Amino acid sequence: MLGLREQAAALRRGEVSAEELVGESLRAAEEGRSLGAFRVVRAQAALNEAREADKRLREGERPPLLGVPVAIKDDTDLAGETTPFAVGGRHPVAVEDAEVVRRLRAAGAVIVGKTTTCEIGLWPFSESSTGCARNPWNPDHTPGGSSGGSAAAVAAGMVAGAVGSDGAGSIRIPAAWTGLVGIKPQRGRVSGHPHREPFYGLTVCGPLARSVGDAALLLDVLSGNHPEDVHRLDAPVSSFEEAAGAEPRRLRVAVSFRMAFGSGGRLDPQIRAAVERVARRLTALGHKVFPADPDYGPVALGLVPRGTSGVADWVESMEGGEFEPRTLAEARLGRIAGRRLLPLARWLEPRLHRRVGRIFRYADVVLTPTTAQLPLRVGAYEGVGWRRTQGGVAAACPYAWPWNVLGWPAVNVPAGLSEEGLPIGAQLLGHDADEATLISLAAQLEKEWAPPRAGPRSRW
Repeated sequence: MLGLREQAAALRRGEVSAEELVGESLRAAEEGRSLGAFRVVRAQAALNEAREADKRLREGERPPLLGVPVAIKDDTDLAGETTPFAVGGRHPVAVEDAEVVRRLRAAGAVIVGKTTTCEIGLWPFSESSTGCARNPWNPDHTPGGSSGGSAAAVAAGMVAGAVGSDGAGSIRIPAAWTGLVGIKPQRGRVSGHPHREPFYGLTVCGPLARSVGDAALLLDVLSGNHPEDVHRLDAPVSSFEEAAGAEPRRLRVAVSFRMAFGSGGRLDPQIRAAVERVARRLTALGHKVFPADPDYGPVALGLVPRGTSGVADWVESMEGGEFEPRTLAEARLGRIAGRRLLPLARWLEPRLHRRVGRIFRYADVVLTPTTAQLPLRVGAYEGVGWRRTQGGVAAACPYAWPWNVLGWPAVNVPAGLSEEGLPIGAQLLGHDADEATLISLAAQLEKEWAPPRAGPRSRW
């Protein structure tokens, strides 16, 4: 259960070998197999890479994650493995690593496997014909989605950090429901290559970890662009790991419970109370905390065309794929309307930036719930059609997706447990390319206020 930084430090000191760490990770994955965190485990390949990492360590090499086991989501190309993205049927083997995998390898990380998700990342649960991920805190509940397998693997101690992707909350929602830190970076911070603009700018890869410092380190490793990326950013002035170790200035924090238009749903009173506790703690830490809502306007018009068009692209690229009816319904919507409305979504973007961004005239950070409901039960939407699934998940998770439309950064922080013992998350939302402020504030919260937590591994 050591963190990423602790494992890397122990390896550098020679207190443990990479082969031992990776072996323990593989044993934990096997022991927790009933959680369904992994679609595929690279047991022999990971051990071979661990032995090579040990050799490099003996020779004095010191990349930041040399020999440390991590996991990636199954929407990410890994040479030698398929990328089904939870779609049934036959799929070609990837011949090249995705850019995020290349960066993990350059940092010395050992990828132990690819984690379970839902079909084409559509839903806040991780269940499909290719696997079902369960929550380590209570296996009757989902760890969330679509990066639920990554979250389950980290929460259960199979790996100390994992990569997810977030197109409408798919990192932050699983982080909230499994008691983790999850970072959705600024659009363009992390390359989506071989996809030039994943889901037309909605989706970005990011880290899931048990601590802010570990998530920040993993974000440092992942950050950077490929020449073919549509959205590209300059490197930050200082590292995100440094931001996690820096005391934030006195910040203005707007607390909002407002849901964007079209979300519907009702906020669980336990989640509201948890976010209010976070707000009080921020006040005690010296920050100026006050109620204020972003003016979301027609933000949904920036989501639907991108999301549905992206699904249509994936469906059309997967010859021989065996799709769920609700996935095909989403793709049909993308072909009929989504692609026609993409120019409108792009036209709206700077206008939404100005409209929603007005809140940053008097706030530095916005605090909201990450989800409106506690973790859903496994199978809650099994066999359910597109309309009912879409309506149900929109009501459960209305708070995350607007920041995907805007492309701005967001961080989930653990906010305690429900009466049922299920994790609750709070969301820190930032302005353009300001991950550092969010990470610094999250680290201060983590250091000064540890919400009640329990060991999920005991629940297997």
